[in-house]
Amino acid sequence: MAGSSLWVVRLASLLAVGFVVGSVEASPGDAHPQYRTCVKECQNTGIIGSNIISHCQSRDNDSTSAGSSWYTQGPLYMQLKQQNCMSDCRYYCMIRREEERQLGGLSPVKYHGKWPFKRVSVFQEPLSAALSALNLLTHFTGWVSFFLQVNYRLPRRPQTKRTYYEYTGLWHIYAILSLNAWFWSTIFHTRCAFAQNLRMLS
Repeated sequence: MAGSSLWVVRLASLLAVGFVVGSVEASPGDAHPQYRTCVKECQNTGIIGSNIISHCQSRDNDSTSAGSSWYTQGPLYMQLKQQNCMSDCRYYCMIRREEERQLGGLSPVKYHGKWPFKRVSVFQEPLSAALSALNLLTHFTGWVSFFLQVNYRLPRRPQTKRTYYEYTGLWHIYAILSLNAWFWSTIFHTRCAFAQNLRMLS
């Protein structure tokens, strides 16, 4: 009986922590009133300073529902990159706000949980994406090297023909999990919204 009540208390506390974490809405940058006003004005007008955001000119761009036709949803790469009115307004308002902060001698702050980076082509964080890809490559070559070493260079047990090292399976699992994490990290830093959610799961 005591074990079941302890389980209920743990579940309730886990749900309470989940609700508290879920209710946290903003980073310091996107909580600022000037930033929020900029985003609202941008969505209404499609203009931020000298930048005209083409995604905001058409109201169809933000509503890509599953039931709408494929030709009204725009190119697939744009859907995966989630470049629409809202994301572009957030980006340009973030850049504008950070330029104002820099002129005031203030340090950068996070927006929507991420540090402000300037886009290069379609990459939101090009250096982070490149370093994650390099990490992926390093883990892959390490895994292949380990596989070749264990299976082809080291001696095997005469009775079972298995390797002397008993934990090779564990290292293979570790390598696969690491490759998965670095692959999704690379995708995440290119700013693919679908991959950002998947990275959190890996």
